[in-house]
Amino acid sequence: MSTLESRIRRKALLKKVVTAEETIQYFKDGMNVGWSGFTPAGYPKAVPIALANHVEKNNLQGKLRFNLFIGASVGAETEDRWASLNMIDRRWPYQTGKNIAKGINEGRIRMGDKHLSLFAQDLAYGFYTKDENGKGKIDIAIIEVSAITEDCGLALTSSCGVVGEILSIADKIIIEVNTGQPSFEGMHDIVISQDPPNRQPYLITKASDRIGTPYVPCDPDKIIAIVESKHRDKGRAFTEMDETSEGIAANILDFFSHEVKAGRLPKNLLPLQSGVGSIANAVVGGLAKGPFYNLSVYTEVLQDTMLDLFDSGRLDFASSCSLSLSETPGFPRYFDNIEKYRDKIVLRPLSIANAPEPIRRLGCIAMNTPVEFDIYAHANSTLVGGTRMINGLGGSGDFLRNAYLSIMHSPSARPTKTDPTGITCVVPKAPHVDHTEHDLDVLVTEQGLADLRGMCPRDRAQEIINKCAHPDYKPILQEYFDMASKVCLAKGIGHEPQLFDRCFKMQMNLAQKGTMKVDNWDI
Repeated sequence: MSTLESRIRRKALLKKVVTAEETIQYFKDGMNVGWSGFTPAGYPKAVPIALANHVEKNNLQGKLRFNLFIGASVGAETEDRWASLNMIDRRWPYQTGKNIAKGINEGRIRMGDKHLSLFAQDLAYGFYTKDENGKGKIDIAIIEVSAITEDCGLALTSSCGVVGEILSIADKIIIEVNTGQPSFEGMHDIVISQDPPNRQPYLITKASDRIGTPYVPCDPDKIIAIVESKHRDKGRAFTEMDETSEGIAANILDFFSHEVKAGRLPKNLLPLQSGVGSIANAVVGGLAKGPFYNLSVYTEVLQDTMLDLFDSGRLDFASSCSLSLSETPGFPRYFDNIEKYRDKIVLRPLSIANAPEPIRRLGCIAMNTPVEFDIYAHANSTLVGGTRMINGLGGSGDFLRNAYLSIMHSPSARPTKTDPTGITCVVPKAPHVDHTEHDLDVLVTEQGLADLRGMCPRDRAQEIINKCAHPDYKPILQEYFDMASKVCLAKGIGHEPQLFDRCFKMQMNLAQKGTMKVDNWDI
């Protein structure tokens, strides 16, 4: 690995090198703190861990709390540990971890949820920090980098996130130079967006286009400390494929072949966006064995299976916000073959990776997994039962609303403690809506694929019940839909029939009896 001195090419900054423990003095209760990172990749580790150790050692739980702003989730050894030590007051805009989710749902952590592309720009506008100090500022930014150039350009590591926006409103900056892994220098394409009315278009016409520079500009006078880090990213654990996810992937790949034959997709498809999880892995894994070549990816997160797609010779180029590989084998595999992959991947800031403009221009095919969707194609990605936050909206809405094809995939049913198909993922009415019926084109489960383009709501409902519902729930959903249609149409209010005294009966039955299989629709 390179030495710290070789990574810091602006030599005047070497005098600011300190230990992580020496930075603790700068942090005060109630501060606004911004981190680099996007998913468990490219986030600071040495300083957050040192702060957590300090709180734990000195029994400061609940006495040293921060408002934490990061591009998305980061490693559990940092933010989730902070949550366990009651170090987080507010958290935007997306998180993962048992302790932080518990803190949010118990009301100890105030989390806000936002489309990620909008979070990036609104952070720079000072919207999230306007009430703390009246200036819309972040008190301290902690940024992980691979290197610092002679003119104080920051070469980031495995993600871009919202570093540009954080630095633009940060009073003070702490840099972590990660010498514990190979440098990512040269992989990034950085553009610092101007505020309206001076914002310029993002002239990206293919996934491989570069429109910026490899470095994030940084004011050296704001840097108060530089810390050497040797911690590697914990990464996103690889999610194994199962029979259900492989069935969903097969339905999607068949659909792609059909669309190519119909002339609605080119032979190499269009730039792909894929979410995270077992279904996403199965889709990408299927593509790695499928008939489509010269593929491109324009997405926000690259998982392990994207390396399979590269190795298959089918993927030409990938644009992302984050290289979100698993701690093992993902990152080691990447580092062992870094020269093979480096020129085929570009990492972009969140404000560009998820911007509606290039997504719509490129004609992306967006594929994401919700908690559930209803018979009219409203999807819930965030709140179980309409109230319990899981992780957050993420960037799925950025892509789904602007994609050429908007696809959501889910198992048709999930198990409970007492019933192997106790939860249906197709419901009469979603208790929380993140993606409306206006945003989605195709819904997929292992049961089948519903192509909803051009259908009115009642036709959509019948197609979703026919194609996507689990056999255990198909007659139950059909009975509800027939009843709602009859009642609402008779009253002349039947464009999208719902019975509000019954539409959440499945969810209520789950809470009371451990299954969504209602005996009847009586009230």
